[in-house]
Amino acid sequence: MLFTKHTAAGNVDYILAGLGNPGKKYEHTRHNAGFDALDYAAEKWGIFVTKSKFDALYGTGTVAGKKVLLLKPQTFMNLSGQAVKKAADFYKVPTERVIVLFDDISLEPGKLRMRKEGSAGGHNGLKSIISHMGQTFPRVKIGVGAKPNPAYDLADWVLSKFTAAEQKAICARYDDICAALELMINEDITTAMSKYNG
Repeated sequence: MLFTKHTAAGNVDYILAGLGNPGKKYEHTRHNAGFDALDYAAEKWGIFVTKSKFDALYGTGTVAGKKVLLLKPQTFMNLSGQAVKKAADFYKVPTERVIVLFDDISLEPGKLRMRKEGSAGGHNGLKSIISHMGQTFPRVKIGVGAKPNPAYDLADWVLSKFTAAEQKAICARYDDICAALELMINEDITTAMSKYNG
């Protein structure tokens, strides 16, 4: 039994990590766009993200013919890298096969941007992951809109709720996010970018 368990532990091809903050008060805020998108994908793919380990909630399943682990760090945004690193180390998944979904204030709600790698761009969740694992992980940026004016506090903005119109624009792209992730899991990020960026 122990050998079987060990074999299963290494049987994950990709980790898909949605970023956000745990707790009722943060539900459906701009900063939790990664959580919300991952929840939609999990439901569509029939994966239950309910197990607790790695300072995260997680679930495993098969997507596009590959074994995937869906991960929602419960460390709060600024420490996301701790959970992602623990899961990646446990399942021996290389950084290039860890796909991160997160909010981006430089994009309007409903806009998406896939990238093979890159810097944190001021996002604290990404900063944490990069500090633990480097920056060569693919990512899906989910537009949540810019601050209404330069004086507006950034923390207050990303922890605010969407308007009904903004929420509708983002929800309208969830199926595109799922389709893009399936392409990325099949190592065709170029098609994912050309088809779904924008």
